[in-house]
Amino acid sequence: MKNQQAVARAVASLVAWASTTAVAVFVAAPTVVAAPPPAADPSAPVRNLQPYPDPTGAASTYSSGGRIDTTGPFFQSLGSNGRNCASCHAIDEAMSISPPQIKERFRRTGGQDPLFAPVDGANCPDVPRADPEGHSLLLRHGLIRIALGMPANAQFTISVVHDPYGCALVLDPQHNVLTVSVYRRPLPATNLSFLSAVMFDGRETVAPLTSGADFLTNLNTDLTHQANDAISAHFQAAKPASAAQVAAIVEFELGLSTAQIWDANAGRLDRRGASGGPFVLASQEYYPGINDVLGGDPTGLAFSSTSMTLFTGWMAGHARDDDSGSDMEMEIPGTRARAGSEAERLAAREAIAAGEKLFNSAPLTIANVRGLNDNSALHLPNGFRGTCTTCHDAPNVGGHSLPLPLDIGVAHSSKPEFEPNSTIANAVAQLDEPNLPIFVIAGCPDPFSGQPAAFYTSDPGKALITGQCGDLNRLKGPILRGLAARAPYFHNGAAASLTEVVSFYNERFQMQLTALQKQELVAFLNSL
Repeated sequence: MKNQQAVARAVASLVAWASTTAVAVFVAAPTVVAAPPPAADPSAPVRNLQPYPDPTGAASTYSSGGRIDTTGPFFQSLGSNGRNCASCHAIDEAMSISPPQIKERFRRTGGQDPLFAPVDGANCPDVPRADPEGHSLLLRHGLIRIALGMPANAQFTISVVHDPYGCALVLDPQHNVLTVSVYRRPLPATNLSFLSAVMFDGRETVAPLTSGADFLTNLNTDLTHQANDAISAHFQAAKPASAAQVAAIVEFELGLSTAQIWDANAGRLDRRGASGGPFVLASQEYYPGINDVLGGDPTGLAFSSTSMTLFTGWMAGHARDDDSGSDMEMEIPGTRARAGSEAERLAAREAIAAGEKLFNSAPLTIANVRGLNDNSALHLPNGFRGTCTTCHDAPNVGGHSLPLPLDIGVAHSSKPEFEPNSTIANAVAQLDEPNLPIFVIAGCPDPFSGQPAAFYTSDPGKALITGQCGDLNRLKGPILRGLAARAPYFHNGAAASLTEVVSFYNERFQMQLTALQKQELVAFLNSL
């Protein structure tokens, strides 16, 4: 939908401008300190708000600590396989990783980059490092293998009906525990002060993030636990990192805010009446339960579906443009890049604003969603009307402000032999479905009919932690800021683009969007 040449030209100028110019980027913002481009010296500090190109413009990270010190513990190898936190949480990929960069790392190193460590960087742990097909899920979908032991108290049994790599279910001989391999995207190590749960299945949420009184203390506890576990498991450390090293990692992560800052058609996303970008995000109000859809806001305020208000100033007839200013052009010696003509800029801004309005108000029919339609707090509705913000209720963030893992159908299959619900199967068919193991779950009733039923899934979700039938397939939705820079999407990388994401939701929840509305919704999501 974007002009690729314009994207490349505008973003190249933005990056060059950011690395050579010392200016105040925002009113009341810290003065930007010029620093060498990160690619010139990987150990050099990264300038605060350094923009990095992505398919529709550029994303940027704001650090409350100023310039990013790339020699700190977050960037240090603290284990035996050469990995550090940045192996899976790269600054130039919105603190996650994406297939284009992953493929380049594999090509450049012949699979010897620490990212491809067999422990979880390959489809199975016995794969040769130089075998690209043995790393296909990481190379094509950005997926890390997560090996989880079956809970001793599991209410269900699990078996595998499709095992393309041969390690979906393995008995751990050391502990005599059945181990399940699932494959998930690395969540961004940024915007963490908006979390209601850590990890897709919540397994690192050892202290609840549900009360404002102890939110920051518990968040620090959870992220400390997560960092220690990552160093032990993903880095294969022989001994724990020091308390000081882990504390520095957590402090660094908590100081980061990441968002899209530049759109190649609309220009700067924090100017002309808009309030996008990472610097504004860093001061966004948040507390556990804010705008909770189930009435859990501790202030007593009712849920409002209008939770996204970043671009209301760009609604049709209100977008401002006087054809001047750094939000539309980036100047470097001998080069001037613009976001497009005045008409193109205004049209792009109005499309983004229209997409935001759709996100807040376009009706969805919510049915057969584990976590909602089987939720006693909602009186077990067969189906009900909602909007995107029913699940993405945290204002201008897009996460859920209280823990509410859901099964929206992404871990289901489009194959009729594995998915009897045609609506879900048709939705999954819109995606670039990875070739994942398919498990069959037995021993749990269907939560919507109450009748015994076999259940097919590529990821049992939170149930692998709790052992409870009620948690089958339920996973949390990620925070939505910085989406454009970190494709593919969903926990299993099944959506190659935001266009596929919108197509999935349109089918799954019977939104009946027009082609134009789909484009507008994609434009908005790309601007987050």
